[in-house]
Amino acid sequence: MLKTETDLATHLRLATMRLSRRLRHESAADGVSPSMHSALVAVERLGPAPIPIGDLAAVEQVSPPSMTKIVSHLEERGLVSRRVDPTDRRVTLLAITLDGTRTLAEMRSRKNAFLAARLAALSSEERSVLAAAAPILERLAAEGDAG
Repeated sequence: MLKTETDLATHLRLATMRLSRRLRHESAADGVSPSMHSALVAVERLGPAPIPIGDLAAVEQVSPPSMTKIVSHLEERGLVSRRVDPTDRRVTLLAITLDGTRTLAEMRSRKNAFLAARLAALSSEERSVLAAAAPILERLAAEGDAG
């Protein structure tokens, strides 16, 4: 039995980290590292207008040179396109490609299939508990974004 909020926090943190790691492993696409996946998701989320590579680096909290390497790998795989900003030639703009969108959809589909199979193995009571907990976890995650 968990005795304190700190005990619960520790238990939830470890469980969500393990689940997240497992989902990442299950959804892995050939040649797409976790940092590449995260950057690709950010390009998709920040689009559809092309975004400056510096903005992506800031969102992903990595240095611009590190982001340039990540973007190079994404571009080599045809997952993003880049072009020079016509108003400022020092700025590189990024956009997700159709292949990038498909790759993310396939990765999400694999994650959902894995999780659905695991959920199917639970009792209906356990699934009900998780269904009730999901909005609470979403609220916790959203509250963390605000601060």
